[in-house]
Amino acid sequence: MAGIPKISILITSMLGFLVLLQTCHGQDTQQDYLSAHNKARDAVNVGQLVWDDSVAAYALDYANQRKGDCSMVHSGGGPNGYGENLAGSSGDLSGTEAVNMWVREQANYNYDSNTCSGEQYSCLHYTQVVWRNSARLGCAKVQCDNGGTFITCNYDPPGNFINQRPY
Repeated sequence: MAGIPKISILITSMLGFLVLLQTCHGQDTQQDYLSAHNKARDAVNVGQLVWDDSVAAYALDYANQRKGDCSMVHSGGGPNGYGENLAGSSGDLSGTEAVNMWVREQANYNYDSNTCSGEQYSCLHYTQVVWRNSARLGCAKVQCDNGGTFITCNYDPPGNFINQRPY
């Protein structure tokens, strides 16, 4: 009986630490990225993405390469030819905020003509998020040396093929 209160305190402390850890990561977990993506995909009736550790490792490697300059330069998809969305901010930006920013580009997408309105590429982040053939996702976030944030999400297989609709 004497050990029960210690176990109870330990469990309570561990739960408090997990809540603190989640708060510190502020919508940057695998599940946060997946939930934001899959919510948009559910809205257009395409299959859900799953997290892929290999795709995520590629995303993290590339994000670390951008840490020094926080430059919004695409990686080219690497040897596996991953699709890619980038987001950045001069301050902190959560993974969920980045995905939601890409999804808001839906307003620029015309399904009937399969075109973006406004700027030439003003909906391609959105169409990659909901690309029907993409099945695996990996994302990474780094704080840049200049205090900014760099986020990349990579998709396997990639999307945004000319003359093909995303869904």
